[in-house]
Amino acid sequence: MARGLDDIDRRILRELQNDATLSIADLAARINLSQTPCWKRIQKLEAGGAIERRVAIVNPDALGLGLTVLVAIEAGAHSDDWLRRFTEKARAMPEVLDLYRMAGETDYELRVVVADMPAYDAFYKKLIGLAPLRNVTSRFVMERIKSTTNLPIVLDRDQIAA
Repeated sequence: MARGLDDIDRRILRELQNDATLSIADLAARINLSQTPCWKRIQKLEAGGAIERRVAIVNPDALGLGLTVLVAIEAGAHSDDWLRRFTEKARAMPEVLDLYRMAGETDYELRVVVADMPAYDAFYKKLIGLAPLRNVTSRFVMERIKSTTNLPIVLDRDQIAA
């Protein structure tokens, strides 16, 4: 269960994950709450960090960004300096949509989106210049079957029913 969130907060978050453009009136009606308390809860969720930002989800194919690559990286060193240098520079690369520090054989996993193979080759050359790397493994996505930003928000009543 999420810290400090009740079912009304979770229902607001579920709805906003699906459509952040909902008016306060429409959102309040969907969760059976009046507009003012609904708006106050949204403000509280934003102030508390449960809502980080509201964005538009853009189709990469519509922008000619048809190649998604999952990149596994083994660090060239495990020092604080290497970690800081690599993460700062990788985070700044616009092609990197997700950057995770991992446990296990792979130290970092990146989700990269580019136009095509030549664009990935150019990205790869920039990537290997960021910091010494031991190994880079690229896996090319053939088909996007599911891609979502919606988190699995569980309501108290869902847990009772289970």
